[in-house]
Amino acid sequence: MAATLCVKFLLKPGWLPFTQTVRHGSKAVTRHRRPMHIHKQKLLAVTKYIPPPRGPPPGAYPTQVKRVQEDNPLMLLMKRDLKKVFEDCKMVAVVQNNACNSEDMLMLKHRLYKHGITVKLFPNQVTRSFLRDSVYCNMAPLFIGPTLLFVSKEPKVKEMLKTLRASPQMTLLGASIDNTLLSAQGVVSYSKLPSVTVVQGELVSGLTMLTSNTASMLQRHPTHLSALLQQYVKQQSSSNSAEEAT
Repeated sequence: MAATLCVKFLLKPGWLPFTQTVRHGSKAVTRHRRPMHIHKQKLLAVTKYIPPPRGPPPGAYPTQVKRVQEDNPLMLLMKRDLKKVFEDCKMVAVVQNNACNSEDMLMLKHRLYKHGITVKLFPNQVTRSFLRDSVYCNMAPLFIGPTLLFVSKEPKVKEMLKTLRASPQMTLLGASIDNTLLSAQGVVSYSKLPSVTVVQGELVSGLTMLTSNTASMLQRHPTHLSALLQQYVKQQSSSNSAEEAT
């Protein structure tokens, strides 16, 4: 009878069989993805690769020709004079002028001139342009603001520092002494060194002392031997005279 009912139901047009969902005994998924730590998120955000922007293709823009600025005749003349100063003078000091009036400047020049030190003034543009292509290129950062040059054919550092103490408007920035670049503290340390004459005298006295010690050491043994021989001869002569007397 059940089969007959099923046949009847199946023969009906548009009828679909009953569907029944069967739930199996599988467990539900309860594990979820753990959220990322905040430090790791920051690290990934910082280290994220950002590609550089793409530039225009080659040939898109016309090439720009750099114009070389030529020096005017006045600048060339001052650069020639500055080059001669660095070649002829063993001491070139850079001093900053802190609003020194004309009267104090005149007195300063007079005091320096007594010691054979001359004050030179060159524009910073000319000085930096000259130093850029010379062996003194490390002096270029010193030329900022109003600066002066104290030059002399011989390094007279002590006289320059003594004169600068009387002029608080002047600040020593550095110097080139005997082709050696020195800071302000280095110039002060250089002024405390003894003169070349004193060093030469100390060297000669030290060498003379060494040679005299060597000579005395070489003559010590022969002198001692001769003294012993003389003493022996005296003893022999005294003993012989005593035998003859007896």
